[in-house]
Amino acid sequence: MTRKALIGARILTQSGWRTDHALLIDRPTIVDVVSDSRVPTGFDPVRLGGGMLVPGFIDTQVNGGGAVLFNESPTIDGIRAIAEAHREFGTTAMLPTLISDDFDVIERGIAAVRGAIAIGIPGILGIHIEGPFLNVEKKGIHDASKIRKMDERAVNLLSSLGLGKTLVTLAPETVAPDLIAELTARGVIVSAGHTLATSEDMDRAISEGLQAITHLFNAMPPLASRTPGAAGAGLASSLICGVIADGHHVHPTAMRAAFRAKGPDELMLVTDAMPTVGTDIDTFLLGETEIFRDRGALRSRDGTLAGSDLDMARAVRNAVSSMRVELADACKMASATPAALLGLAGTYGCLAPHARADIVHLSEDIEVVRTWIGGE
Repeated sequence: MTRKALIGARILTQSGWRTDHALLIDRPTIVDVVSDSRVPTGFDPVRLGGGMLVPGFIDTQVNGGGAVLFNESPTIDGIRAIAEAHREFGTTAMLPTLISDDFDVIERGIAAVRGAIAIGIPGILGIHIEGPFLNVEKKGIHDASKIRKMDERAVNLLSSLGLGKTLVTLAPETVAPDLIAELTARGVIVSAGHTLATSEDMDRAISEGLQAITHLFNAMPPLASRTPGAAGAGLASSLICGVIADGHHVHPTAMRAAFRAKGPDELMLVTDAMPTVGTDIDTFLLGETEIFRDRGALRSRDGTLAGSDLDMARAVRNAVSSMRVELADACKMASATPAALLGLAGTYGCLAPHARADIVHLSEDIEVVRTWIGGE
């Protein structure tokens, strides 16, 4: 049957938690949330035995998983493997993410995402291209030899997906005036990251359509009284800011400060995940750089953080424990807020009539029991 009633778990709706209610699904969408006593005939009951139903998690920054790095496998099969690895951790939608690389790799990655969407690989919403239009002084683990200036050819490439959503991370101070506006006009969502942007640079970028900050606080100068930079602009504006809540990238106090400034509507959980997620591997190559997993962090030999070993379920748990937010807010930062950034509010990231039936069943200790994508 395509029509199911999920019964026996608390349900996180847009207006709060519902107990003694059922979530009605007619694949691939949600029909309604009704009291247990009002489940219509014709819906096959699925009895969950406790726990919580929350919107499926949406991760806008996924470099890899399941022993696959997207840069090394910019293929449909690579995307499928990454998505499958993250699904068990509640990620029902994602943007496979390329870090700074040559144009031919970016072209292959875009083509692979286009193909994955066309054949219906579950949960693929588009692509995140993080670089190579970054500030080399804030490159982090990115290969400095790949970093370059943006030009018209790059704009054409970045806006060539055709299906789904494209998110681009760039350093605003390195991009000529009007190019952010041109990307935005072509439907690209632009985010600032790996940057030394001044407050004035950020004001210009925002006026051209900048919508987000990539991994707030990381790969950018700290907020200071006379040099607020990208971090200050992110906190002071309505930009949606991603944050890597793995306990290594951002101190808990800084995360709490960001939450107080932004709230769950403008702060977004991301993983920045690498191939280790969903595996027991402890090392992998990022280009020619060997990366090591150690106590939950991924680092090169010189100690540089190299993405994360984080999954979205753990990001939500960490937001509750370290950021000290309510579970409903943590789930919003993992679902409705990224959906809003991608222009998908109301269709993704919520348990409401007519939304996609992308759902996570959590245990009381916030472990993933099962997921549904489009009701499957």
